[in-house]
Amino acid sequence: MKFICNKTELSEALGNVSRAVSQKSTIPALEGIKIAVSENTVELTAYNLEMGIRTSINASTDGSGEFVVSPRLFSEFTRRMSGEEISFDIDENLLINISCSATECSFPAMSATEFPELPTVDSGRSFTVKQNVLKSMINMTSYAASMNESKPVLTGELFDIEDGSFNMVAIDGFRLAIRNETTECPEKYHFVVPKKALLEVSTLIKDESDKMCTIFTNDRHIIFEIGRVFVISRLLEGNFHNYKLSIPNGFKTEVIISKREFSTCLERCSLLIDDKNKAPIRCEVGDGAVKISCKTGIGRINDSISADISGETVTIGFNNKLILEALRAAEGDKVRIRFNGAMKVIEILPLESESFIFLIMPIQLKN
Repeated sequence: MKFICNKTELSEALGNVSRAVSQKSTIPALEGIKIAVSENTVELTAYNLEMGIRTSINASTDGSGEFVVSPRLFSEFTRRMSGEEISFDIDENLLINISCSATECSFPAMSATEFPELPTVDSGRSFTVKQNVLKSMINMTSYAASMNESKPVLTGELFDIEDGSFNMVAIDGFRLAIRNETTECPEKYHFVVPKKALLEVSTLIKDESDKMCTIFTNDRHIIFEIGRVFVISRLLEGNFHNYKLSIPNGFKTEVIISKREFSTCLERCSLLIDDKNKAPIRCEVGDGAVKISCKTGIGRINDSISADISGETVTIGFNNKLILEALRAAEGDKVRIRFNGAMKVIEILPLESESFIFLIMPIQLKN
């Protein structure tokens, strides 16, 4: 079989699918990329048994068939060719001969017989969301997904769609992140997607793309269709935390503060905190200012930021890293921070809506 294609298009396709190549597998074929040649199309697939990525490019083809290639070798030879069009000739012994401009090279491929088929999902159970919206939802919540494998369901993110509302939720026991969007989807969905798959989806979406992403799902798998790229992932089993019960009904203190100024202040505090020198941040809210202090074996810091404050004064302790990561994920120049006392969750919201809600558990301060 033979095919001729554009070098740039092939390189981009290889870069996309290589994210799902298995690093170490008892099935050698899974450590490669499957290439399937058919009429005017070359399809590329990688699969690590948990997540798969498939895409295709246009090509001038002669014959059809499948083979598996080394991702590194195939990608590097493709990328380093001198011309714009690359010609591939695969003989009956699966020897790949590549030619491009004045350059020729060859290397062996593997049979595709041991490469498993990707899971399939009924196309009737699907919904759509704008690609840039999906990317924003992932980027604003993924930081809060658990890293602890003892409860695997919390290492993913909940997709909760009901009554025209789409919530994406992540929680790790110390913090919770919710990103909300309205949706025209009439169906009810409730499933958990691994964080790793969502981060790959976010990476594959171009920043300003307002095209639609179609999402197909069943009880075991999910497929994201991003243009000509398909990301297939297993879903996580188990009972996800009932996050709605964690959202406070009201607040005693509300602070409107510059996200940049607050973040910069906390970054200065971070200079005094490391694995050997841990301490909570002490935060005193009142009289038009948020006063921050921290003391460790490295040194001490006292700082103050002016803010719009309403309600009761409060003194509270928190983990510096957890607040910083929430602030970095938040959109907008200013945020609302709400308190219900020294030992109740801290709530971070946007200035004029509730498109996201971030909750952080406080730390009890020593007198």
